[in-house]
Amino acid sequence: MPFFDTHAHLDQAEFDADRGDVIRRAMEAGVETILCVGVDAASSAAAVDLAEEHPAVRAAIGIQPNSRDAMTDTEWQRIVELAGHPRVVALGETGLDRYWDSTPLPLQQEYFARHLRLSQDRDIPIIVHCRDAQQETLAILRAAAACGPLRGAMHAFSGDTAFAAECLSLGLHLSFAGNVTYTNKKFAALREAAAAVPADRLLIETDSPYLTPHPLRGKQRRNEPALILHTAASLAALRGVSVEELAAQTTANARSLLRCRS
Repeated sequence: MPFFDTHAHLDQAEFDADRGDVIRRAMEAGVETILCVGVDAASSAAAVDLAEEHPAVRAAIGIQPNSRDAMTDTEWQRIVELAGHPRVVALGETGLDRYWDSTPLPLQQEYFARHLRLSQDRDIPIIVHCRDAQQETLAILRAAAACGPLRGAMHAFSGDTAFAAECLSLGLHLSFAGNVTYTNKKFAALREAAAAVPADRLLIETDSPYLTPHPLRGKQRRNEPALILHTAASLAALRGVSVEELAAQTTANARSLLRCRS
């Protein structure tokens, strides 16, 4: 039963003590491939290093909207350079975040647009972060789509069916993380959206070390790729399919989107 974890931050300090064991546990749990995602030039370079070291790891490179100090031309040029590396399969994470609001929105918008142009120029899929900024995110995505096709994924999707439909209409995949396992009322609209996404646009992720899934939420501080099994089980139940079917479908989708054979 193969899984493809399409979003994990394996380079972060939370994994410094046992990173190799974390990757080994993921493989034992059936996770064949992990996309290690950068948030600035340094972490993007670290993601590439991990992808070179571990056959099961691929890298995504980019500047996350909360990384204000990374939004310089020097940092951006490093991302452009890394985009040509053979182990890099996606750009991001990028996007907009009005929850933390640590970076002025115009600066976030500028760098989001830069990532989208590079994605289209290089034909590399994009990984989009969106928090409390749905309409602003859609505006930039629509502008980019007017210039050419979009290829990528909404990371840790947290919207409702209407937002999902908008993203799907733009050609994007939707990726679901541990929050889809949360059953309190706050997450009802998310779970409804997860049940309705077309099977061929569905992805699954952990966002490790964040968004620990139920039933480990609150019991285990750090999420890790092996725990994708819990998210898969919850998502499969929502969609009325077996975990095996969900694993096969989401893995095939990820391989196709990211052009990874394994």
